[in-house]
Amino acid sequence: MRKSKTLLLGVGNYLMGDEGIGVHVAQRLETSQEIPGIDVVDGGTGGFHLLEFFEQYEKVILVDATLDGKTPGTIRCIKPKYASDFPPEISAHDIGLKDLVSALQLLDRMPELYLFVVSIESIQQQGMELTEEIEESIPSLLEEIRSVV
Repeated sequence: MRKSKTLLLGVGNYLMGDEGIGVHVAQRLETSQEIPGIDVVDGGTGGFHLLEFFEQYEKVILVDATLDGKTPGTIRCIKPKYASDFPPEISAHDIGLKDLVSALQLLDRMPELYLFVVSIESIQQQGMELTEEIEESIPSLLEEIRSVV
């Protein structure tokens, strides 16, 4: 059941290093409650099972990694309204999120959506640790998230 009007949904693969930044942020916020007044969900690698979360909230904040060639740790906020608004270089599970946004459009249930992407250098095949650059970007990322809450 919904507790607030805003959901932070961290997506990514926790077992693939920096690609799991969204999950790392969600887990941190679940335990620390650094940003009060929001619900937090670890969305894993996305997909249609997340549709119910988008339907329950007025505002959804997504956090994900992107392979955009920018300096690792670079943060961008995108307000996608359509699947085509997602950056083409979003990481490994982007097809599920893009399809999800298309479904929300078709159902006319699109919440106010903010997508925070963090630039990563590569997708490590194994490892649960974030690189130093990505770990150091988290405080700035949290500040930017606070600004839209």
